[in-house]
Amino acid sequence: MKRLVLAATLLLGGCIAAPDATTPQPVAAVDVQRYLGTWHEVARLPMWAQDSSSVSCEDTTATYTPRPDGRIGVLNRCLNALAGDAPREATGQAYAVAGSDNARLRVSFFWPFFGNYWVIGLDPDYRWAVVGEPDRRWLWVLSRTPKLEAAAFEQALGIARAQGYDLAPLKVARGQRG
Repeated sequence: MKRLVLAATLLLGGCIAAPDATTPQPVAAVDVQRYLGTWHEVARLPMWAQDSSSVSCEDTTATYTPRPDGRIGVLNRCLNALAGDAPREATGQAYAVAGSDNARLRVSFFWPFFGNYWVIGLDPDYRWAVVGEPDRRWLWVLSRTPKLEAAAFEQALGIARAQGYDLAPLKVARGQRG
């Protein structure tokens, strides 16, 4: 068992991606203290944990809190539209990748597995953020409010498009639609 954990750790340790000419570019820096708190998901590209034959997350929020060990606590909540809006939640942790000035995080909901969380767009007043990952499989547009004003929403989507994301399958949150 120890060998399996060691092998997985070594294998996953190499999965920390760095931006290059083929990947989305993170913002220059993120002030973690300003980023902490609750964000509302106003749009996303479909992903397995939120979209499947038994799950369709709506009214999703992500709450980031400081932890005593210096990492960031993550609490994701949503209502499962396929189960009568039954609440779902996932608890995880994140840490900033060294040298990224907090713009690239590694997030885990199941140790020892970590995923990339890159802030690729950020409003100067921290009213909204665009979060992606190096392979452009997943994307989230986050807002401090359940509905982002139209001009800001289009600005966030423009950042995603400029970073090479295909937004055809984009799922817009019901709060943003209504």
